[in-house]
Amino acid sequence: MLGKLFIILLIPVTIYVVYYLLNRTAKNSKAIKRVLSDEGKEILEKEVAYYRNLSTADKAEFETRCLKFLDTVKIEGVGVAVELKDYMMIAASAIIPIFAFKKWTYPNLTNIMVYPSQFNTAYEFEGHADRNIMGMVGEGAMNGQMILSKSALEYGFKNPKDGQNTAIHEFVHLIDKTDGTVDGIPTHLMDKASVIPFMNLIREQITKIKENKSDIDVYGMTNPAEFFAVASEYFFENPAKFKTHHAELYKALSEIFEQS
Repeated sequence: MLGKLFIILLIPVTIYVVYYLLNRTAKNSKAIKRVLSDEGKEILEKEVAYYRNLSTADKAEFETRCLKFLDTVKIEGVGVAVELKDYMMIAASAIIPIFAFKKWTYPNLTNIMVYPSQFNTAYEFEGHADRNIMGMVGEGAMNGQMILSKSALEYGFKNPKDGQNTAIHEFVHLIDKTDGTVDGIPTHLMDKASVIPFMNLIREQITKIKENKSDIDVYGMTNPAEFFAVASEYFFENPAKFKTHHAELYKALSEIFEQS
């Protein structure tokens, strides 16, 4: 009789213990960080010079942040298939300029559309001669969206020393836009005292481009916002050359992006 009573009492205890263990396992499994696939790592290693130059620990963090970015932003192809290589290059372009800011997210981005090639202001990518846009950050009805040309995306990583990377350019615009205005002055990343000197520096550098005294891409003289994005491409793609040719600007961008 006592044996039967013991078994009866043991059953609910056993059920509770099993439930507790399963529940604890489920909670712990949610805390396990996802790991980037070997194929994804190989793409970063092959295509992204910035990633290659990181320490082992920083590479692991870069990979994790790429995954988090891809979890929060929808990427879709329009007239073209988006491959793993495209996903990884887009994610890398997003993380590179904000890698120093551990908790950074892009609150002003929900969707990225990948076009096969250059497009025009009407978002048309075929059948028109005025297709000269390689990437853009949406405004108005397109707010929260980005368009990237797949061909421009791939070209941006093909030559890591040419100082040109369309995707990084567009993400820098988003960083600039975080304070509410795309004006080339990311005030949320700057001390108030450094804002006016940086504005003056941009004006000086734009003048040098106009006078053919600078190797910064001529598109940078369009306006301060474009200058900031163009200079940032150069800064991240070929920092050694940029520092040699533009020491003062290199120092300013190093402080803004907190790059050592």
